[in-house]
Amino acid sequence: MPYYITDECISCGACEAECPASCISEGDGKYVIDEDACIECGSCSEVCPVDAPQQK
Repeated sequence: MPYYITDECISCGACEAECPASCISEGDGKYVIDEDACIECGSCSEVCPVDAPQQK
């Protein structure tokens, strides 16, 4: 299941820098993941300080 970013996101950018698929971008108030491009590696959730990336 691809990852998505919850409203807990604090827009720190840690997940974007860590994503090997480059599928995370800054959205309106929080980062967003292109679920079609997500390779489900979990790198984003490992570096997030507030556990915002979650699997569906």
